[in-house]
Amino acid sequence: MSKSNLGLVDTCDTFPYYQVDADLYAASISTYYELRVHDHDYALGYMLPSVAEVFRNVPHWEINDDDRILTLLSGGNSSERSQFVEATLLALRETGHFKVLNKWRNELYPVYGRNKEVLFNVERSASPLFGIVTYGVHLTAYTRSTEGELKIWIPRRARTKQTYGGMLDNAVAGGISSGESPFESLVRECAEEASLPADLVRSRVRGCGTVTYYYIRTEEAGGETNLLQPECQYVYDIELPEDVTLTPGDDEVEEFYLWGVAEVREHMAKGEFKPNCALVMLDFFIRHGVVTPENEKDYVEIVSRLHRRLEFPTL
Repeated sequence: MSKSNLGLVDTCDTFPYYQVDADLYAASISTYYELRVHDHDYALGYMLPSVAEVFRNVPHWEINDDDRILTLLSGGNSSERSQFVEATLLALRETGHFKVLNKWRNELYPVYGRNKEVLFNVERSASPLFGIVTYGVHLTAYTRSTEGELKIWIPRRARTKQTYGGMLDNAVAGGISSGESPFESLVRECAEEASLPADLVRSRVRGCGTVTYYYIRTEEAGGETNLLQPECQYVYDIELPEDVTLTPGDDEVEEFYLWGVAEVREHMAKGEFKPNCALVMLDFFIRHGVVTPENEKDYVEIVSRLHRRLEFPTL
């Protein structure tokens, strides 16, 4: 069944949105536990009750069932908190309790407070357990023919990947590690995933804002389902000369296609894109005048939800 543009948004932005249905939103958040750190009286993420329960009686953590809050009690600064979080996660990894920890990446993601300070760092694979906001970069690479035809480079993810294997993707995409700027993360990912030289990227790439959404993980994401994953993606465009060809730089991409707008939209409607990559493509089409208020009846809702306000402190 063909997916509408709003349907593509619904596939990725699956957590209830208070501006669309405030009652459903309120009912939903009442079923989760809040993640907090000691001396900070606000939520950093929402956790499934089954996940929060695993932290009961674990050193340095406290569960308040009345207020449905899991609190990290120990650590007076980011470094100390990070050490306690890592020790807990390493112990949980040894028990094999959470499947997502089997994909341990040795890559740290930051968790921010209200003053944009890093409260602690957490292993990337564990981030959906805590329901924290994570950050990434997504690049759309395109060319224009001498006649002005827009063509877009689209990679197919390796079918051997544990997550979304064989699905279509944006030209370059990856997570932003703690201490890394979005732009430097993009330059690194361009070399690794698309064999794009750093000097070419630095001279031609253009920052285009962010796309935000709130995803509830499915089986395609790997590991436990229904974990909460709010994300902020820094979006970039790069217009390439017609003689530049994208080629896989690692084993995560099977091949690249160079497709016209109609062909890209056809594959989007078939649901062949990784859910968040379909949103980045929608944002690209809106910014480049392909999707407009005149040809998209749900234009206002789509634009609003591509830039939804996330409930937790962000960078």
